Amino acid sequence: MPVPRGDGVGARPVSIKNGARLAPAMAPADAEVRAILENARTIAVVGLSDKPDRDSNEVARYLKSQGYRVVPVNPMLTEVLGERAYPSVSAIPGDLRVDIVDVFRRSDQVLPVVDEAIARRVPTVWMQLGVENGEAAAKARHQGLTVLENQCIMVQHRRLGIRPKGPG
Repeated sequence: MPVPRGDGVGARPVSIKNGARLAPAMAPADAEVRAILENARTIAVVGLSDKPDRDSNEVARYLKSQGYRVVPVNPMLTEVLGERAYPSVSAIPGDLRVDIVDVFRRSDQVLPVVDEAIARRVPTVWMQLGVENGEAAAKARHQGLTVLENQCIMVQHRRLGIRPKGPG
């Protein structure tokens, strides 16, 4: 089980830059989060570990069990959960549509991931619990991406009662 760090429900992300707190970003409303999760098919999980006891692995297994295609992104691995792993978001083949980039990286390592998501035109960047980067989030939003910070995609999926995806 993931280490309890809050449930992410109604979380109002607060970012820190150079030691100063930035104004909280507006988290998308439940209806928007529901639409994101219901319409997504493919989720790139950045920082996905091959260790079953890691949060990233548990969340990715859950997402797969719910019918999502999970694309592992980890430069240290070649395969995770039976899926080919890529060293970066930009290394994922261009013909593979990615709907969400789910980030399991330290907050100070998010900006390059967001740059790659912007370049690929991925519609949503989702930063997991404990991951916040105001600069990266603002940059992504400025480019038209939807951004969630400090929220667990698995927790939100369960909380909203989204049904598993069928084949397709």
